Amino acid sequence: MKVAVVGATGLVGTEMLKVLAERNFPVTELIPVASEKSKGKEIDFKGKKYKVVTVEEAIEMVPEVALFSAGGSTSLEQAPKFAAKGTVVIDNSSAWRMDPSKKLVVPEVNASVLTKEDKIIANPNCSTIQMVVALKPLHDEYKIKRVVVSTYQSVTGTGVKAVNQLMNERKGITDGEMAYAYPIDLNVIPQIDVFQDNGYTKEEMKMILETKKIMGDDSIKVTATTVRIPVMGGHSESINIEFENDFDLAKVRELLAATPGVIVVDDPANAKYPMPMDAHGKDEILVGRIRRDESQDNTLNMWCVADNLRKGAATNTVQIAEALVAQNLIG
Repeated sequence: MKVAVVGATGLVGTEMLKVLAERNFPVTELIPVASEKSKGKEIDFKGKKYKVVTVEEAIEMVPEVALFSAGGSTSLEQAPKFAAKGTVVIDNSSAWRMDPSKKLVVPEVNASVLTKEDKIIANPNCSTIQMVVALKPLHDEYKIKRVVVSTYQSVTGTGVKAVNQLMNERKGITDGEMAYAYPIDLNVIPQIDVFQDNGYTKEEMKMILETKKIMGDDSIKVTATTVRIPVMGGHSESINIEFENDFDLAKVRELLAATPGVIVVDDPANAKYPMPMDAHGKDEILVGRIRRDESQDNTLNMWCVADNLRKGAATNTVQIAEALVAQNLIG
């Protein structure tokens, strides 16, 4: 299968290439795509070298699928051009997520919504992905009424500039290029993306709106606070879930443990719980600190960690492509 990776030289694009190789996705020809300044650069993929091409060149090569991680403006402009040629685009930006005509997909949750007609498919926000994978089996069993989530997000979610800012600050260098308006080392920044008129940030609203769309249930109430922390390796989330029906904690653990892509790490007696360092480089979502909220009925607390560059971006994108192959929609 001819596969294009748009944004192949970026953090997520590089991870996509790794995931495609690790999962043995049926790539017969790779088309690495980047900006004009990267044209001609060689990318190594499974022992073969491929030269980076521009978006315009890639469109004319008519790949069967194009994995996009090049920012919203690029996606809005270029994805329809690929789609017009018959290429299926799986887009990692926020450009198409809330478009009612586009599917927003986490394969463990809603792969069944995919059809042959879908030419542009949206990959959700990283924080939303890890949360809904853990929520889905619990919603099916107990019916979720409300979710209160607070995130603790890695600097890798911002990009290379943020990683450099953190590492420079740790070396005492404070005059380099800044990704954030404030220091990130030894600090916590309770703002991810821009503030909206309602006082929430764009990242928080993504989690609220995307959760409803992916779960296919507008009745679920969601409120979010998203926070950037000086960590690399993964995003963490404290999730409080109110159900319509009461639950059994042992059954909750069983449901989560039986969910594809979820690993339960929940042994407080031995200080075993998920941490970003444990999730780094993994595709699974780690869930722990599972306990009843004793302040109100039918309410659960849990802690959820995942590698935001893997399941939160690259892996989920590749898994959507795998779902398309499995359902004979491409390939």
